[in-house]
Amino acid sequence: MRAEVLHIEECPSWHEAGRSLRAALDSIGHRDVPITFTLLASAMEASRVPFGGSPTILVDGKDLFPTDGRTSDLACRVYLTPNGLAGRPTQHQLETALAAHD
Repeated sequence: MRAEVLHIEECPSWHEAGRSLRAALDSIGHRDVPITFTLLASAMEASRVPFGGSPTILVDGKDLFPTDGRTSDLACRVYLTPNGLAGRPTQHQLETALAAHD
């Protein structure tokens, strides 16, 4: 399994998204899976990957929370969580999405 967080510098949520992803991977028995963090610095870089806004969490190259479309806009992403809109999914949402991916 490959885990990656695509992000932009201006979006603060990618740090916490990475921490939550690490905790979720660990909790479902994937402690050995490293997480790669990829900074997207231009619209051209964003257009080359499945970017849905920052942070986008990929597992094996696929968005763990697919949306209607990709974007090359260097913008923050919003996730629908049980507590309302947030800049990252909850650890539980990550665990559920990862389990569905297995």
